Amino acid sequence: MQPDLLIRQANLPEGGAPVDIAIADGTIVEIAQRITIEARETIDATDRLVSPPFVDPHFHMDATLSLGLPRLNRSGTLLEGIALWGELKPLLTHEAVIERALRYCDLAASQGLLAIRSHVDICDDRLLAVEALLEVKKRIAPYISLQLVAFPQDGYLRSPGAVDNLKRALDLGVDIVGGIPHFERSMADGAESVRQLCRIAAERGLPVDMHCDETDDPMSRHVETLVQETLRHGLQGRVAGSHLTSMHSMDNYYVSKLIPLIAEAKLHAIANPLINICIQGRHDTYPKRRGLTRVPELMAAGVNVAFGMDCVMDPWYSLGAADPLDAAHMAVHVGQMTSLAAMKQCFDAVTVNAAAAMGLADYGIAVGKPADLVVLDARDPIEAIRLRPPRLAVLKGGRVIAKAKPRESMLEIAGRPSSVAAAHYAPRPPKGGAVA
Repeated sequence: MQPDLLIRQANLPEGGAPVDIAIADGTIVEIAQRITIEARETIDATDRLVSPPFVDPHFHMDATLSLGLPRLNRSGTLLEGIALWGELKPLLTHEAVIERALRYCDLAASQGLLAIRSHVDICDDRLLAVEALLEVKKRIAPYISLQLVAFPQDGYLRSPGAVDNLKRALDLGVDIVGGIPHFERSMADGAESVRQLCRIAAERGLPVDMHCDETDDPMSRHVETLVQETLRHGLQGRVAGSHLTSMHSMDNYYVSKLIPLIAEAKLHAIANPLINICIQGRHDTYPKRRGLTRVPELMAAGVNVAFGMDCVMDPWYSLGAADPLDAAHMAVHVGQMTSLAAMKQCFDAVTVNAAAAMGLADYGIAVGKPADLVVLDARDPIEAIRLRPPRLAVLKGGRVIAKAKPRESMLEIAGRPSSVAAAHYAPRPPKGGAVA
């Protein structure tokens, strides 16, 4: 059988010798060091990384691209962002939410970001954003897998109507149960919200993804309750704790107990490096806390850690380009994860780990899996994080849906090279071995 497409001499994320990848009918049908059969179309990936698609397990698509509406977040704090979102919610229209979300998804797809989990606010009695994003989910299904989390932004017990609204959102087809226990009126209410929400998920057979302890307060320990309820209801492997930033301020002895509990419950830990480093520590003078949860320690304990984008140009964050490599790049620096192995872990956190957190079936590069692939203008995962390079080709089901050209600058200095590309400055590993 003649393949539809053949990717030649691709470097895979796990390393090893370059391979050819044959694709037919949208599926990977062969992977070998050399495939002799010709294909209808060929992509030369020599000296370039071919990765499974990027995955964002934590995003807020209902708010994306709303920067400046109705005003800017002057303090840069989480609480002002929540207040600002509260001002914007009554002004939202169904059409505007859809239009902004679709524009964002265009950008995401061009970056090779083909799976997104978005929290959607259910504290508006109209459920306008819920209905809008359910429509977006249908429209983008051919190229992006979108999961929706019923998220009580103003507190499940704190916000009038949130209890009923969350059930209504799930009845409409929202996929996942969300929560925000640290924003309830008291620690006791926060713990009670976790208990109620996990019970709802267990009764409905749904996963849980909870904003948990997104605060600098070391006494915010709702993840402990989330672990307990996960085990109580047999939800192991189906629950994510997002942010977990209070852990960066906790006593080390307490954390030595907490991390094994998280591992025991098979919780997925979803950090959001770009937003965590910007929002946390705002009340500190000096020294300022970094804000990111304890990523290396969680990974070392066997916890599946993924990185999300969280926000792009919205009430909480005024930057962003829908590029998960930005999050990985930030994590390398903030988490001081600069060994070769740790940098590879950061790449995994926006690909395979994030896919596991979302429970994605048939993800990865293997025979029989869908040909969802990204060709990057980089040699390996570490160079991809360093350069955040163009995506030379993005494939969905074996079809190229986005292309870019290699990045190169023209230098106009007499006697110097006429063109300069950052990739050319990386040391080349000797034959038969990698750079130490």
